[in-house]
Amino acid sequence: MLDDKVCIITGGSRGIGRAIAIEFSAQGAQVAVIYNGNPEKANQTVEECMKISGKKAKAYKCNVGNFNECSDVVKEIIKDFGTIDVLVNNAGITKDKLLLTMSDDDFNEVISVNLGGVFNMTKNCCRTFTKQRSGKIINISSIAALDGNAGQTNYSASKAGIIGFTKSTAKELASRNICCNAIAPGFIETDMTKELSANSELIDKIPLKRIGKAEEVASLAAYLCNNDYITGQVIRIDGGLTI
Repeated sequence: MLDDKVCIITGGSRGIGRAIAIEFSAQGAQVAVIYNGNPEKANQTVEECMKISGKKAKAYKCNVGNFNECSDVVKEIIKDFGTIDVLVNNAGITKDKLLLTMSDDDFNEVISVNLGGVFNMTKNCCRTFTKQRSGKIINISSIAALDGNAGQTNYSASKAGIIGFTKSTAKELASRNICCNAIAPGFIETDMTKELSANSELIDKIPLKRIGKAEEVASLAAYLCNNDYITGQVIRIDGGLTI
């Protein structure tokens, strides 16, 4: 259980991030929900979390691709909550195009948010983690990082970078009792991917014959938070798609 643990979830206003915030709250955590573009959705998530747990929850606006904004928001969260126990780096964007038509801005923005955001938030939380000699870092990668995906060279590269970052960070911080792991989801049903559940051709490729649920990813994230002997791992949750 995560009783009174202070957990930061980036990209927490919807989809997988929202599900993680709600699951952590159900386990008694206090949650800081970081969003960038939708304050209404972020506040709805916060209200749901408080209703579930009765514990403190608050939304914070931050572009995780900006180091200074990440520094400021982490300081604000520590001021409001007193510490940080868990960081979930979930925020991400897509700008899908074939490589021949992808602009350098398309590439650089996705790298900046998806991979740069992981560095920015982890770097700014590390001082607290190392000082208290404990902490959990969970980075949301993707099966696209492991197997690639046509039309997503930028996204796949950013998510693959997260895997290397996770393994190196795990080695660096293990002596301080800090665990760092990555989750690589397959096709997960969210507001952005609802149409996938009707794609019979895609479903046929998944051994479990269905799209995953955000709540299932959230349950895995909670498990990693509650385990002190798993670090540096990349755990696929894809219904067997990449077997």
